[in-house]
Amino acid sequence: MDGYSEGVERLMRKLFGSLKESDRRRYAAIEAAKLGHGGTEYIATLLGCDPKTIRLGLAELEGEAELETGRIRKRGAGASG
Repeated sequence: MDGYSEGVERLMRKLFGSLKESDRRRYAAIEAAKLGHGGTEYIATLLGCDPKTIRLGLAELEGEAELETGRIRKRGAGASG
């Protein structure tokens, strides 16, 4: 498995630090999934999170339930016209 460049890793850590907890685990899960074998350990080390957190994020993304977005208004709600 090839890792990311130092510059990309720096940007990933910066983004990760700006996210709320649920978004952090989902972002980490997506990055780990993109890398395939060894990705979970690499991303956990890179972002300073527990591999269990990444696995939880992946389970959430693969689950049937809709993800909580934190949106106040439902998608499509609002003025029409």
